[in-house]
Amino acid sequence: MEYRENRRTKDKISVIGLGASSISESSEQEAIETLKMAFENGINYFDLATSDSKGFKFYGKAFKEVRNQVIYQVHFGANYETGNYGWTTNLDKVKKSVQWQLNELQTDYINYGFIHCLDEESDWDSYVSNGVLDYIKELKSKGIVKHIGLSSHTPSLVQKILDTNLIDMVMFSINPAYDYNCGDYANGSMDERMELYKRCEKDGVGISVMKPFSGGQLLEDSTSPYGKKLSRIQCIQYALDKPGVLTVLPGIRGNKDLLEILKYFSASAEEKDYSIISNFTPIDAMEKCVYCNHCEPCPAGLDIGLINKYYDLSLSGDSLAKDHYMNLTKTAQDCISCGHCNGRCPFKVDQVDKMKEIEKYFGK
Repeated sequence: MEYRENRRTKDKISVIGLGASSISESSEQEAIETLKMAFENGINYFDLATSDSKGFKFYGKAFKEVRNQVIYQVHFGANYETGNYGWTTNLDKVKKSVQWQLNELQTDYINYGFIHCLDEESDWDSYVSNGVLDYIKELKSKGIVKHIGLSSHTPSLVQKILDTNLIDMVMFSINPAYDYNCGDYANGSMDERMELYKRCEKDGVGISVMKPFSGGQLLEDSTSPYGKKLSRIQCIQYALDKPGVLTVLPGIRGNKDLLEILKYFSASAEEKDYSIISNFTPIDAMEKCVYCNHCEPCPAGLDIGLINKYYDLSLSGDSLAKDHYMNLTKTAQDCISCGHCNGRCPFKVDQVDKMKEIEKYFGK
């Protein structure tokens, strides 16, 4: 397992976590066995916005003895009073739901208390005016909530909430469909979405990725908006390459799904290569590095994707990006202008010229 650190909280988070939306489709025995298998394979981050109420007790039973080694995202606003998922900003219902979730999870604290599903300005207004935000803050002051998070599909609204400096983690939908304006949750332009990812990286706010497969649509030719499927491995790598991303949270139904997800760690570079998306990338998105590293291997040994990422982050105001760049074994000044990368880049980036630009910018 690989881990990334949330700079604001210092939590070490597995690059693959689990979403809870489908776990209740399993029997209790299989669900508990699957969750324990995930933990044994190093997965330590679990989102708990599930489709119905049955799943919570599975987590409680699976992780009771190792609670201090797992990290939970619990959503303030997800309501299970009917047994199925519902959404509310009513303070009394939120309090009852959160207490019920704690009881089912057999825990007395929440790692990340999430303001749930803010997609419109009015949602935020409701959370504030109804007292839910103050309730989360109160629980944080008591140590019951360790950190505050936010889930949303709307980049402009996330930017607004980040301005409050309350948020340590953002749950956001990232995949090759939404980022290129295809799908029900493809909110914001490609540039707006990328600016959000860079903002999170700059501010040290982690991103946990929901809907990495676009609700499963990207996994089948017949449902992919491009008429061409991607693999789970390609989608996971795509999300992990975005600035700010700490963990990807695919939903699983049981052992079979978990084993498919874990194949990511034994996958080859070719299996992780998602450059096929260049075939359906909009014209205005071309000539922009997406850090896919399809241009590798570089004869001079440059990590071209990472060099571009640190450059883009520095341009967006990330003060740490220059230090990261300067600490690379090879920087843009080591480019030998062979053009090998240009011939391989599916997004038509002139990386030779880009290295000259980056070398001049960083002064090295």
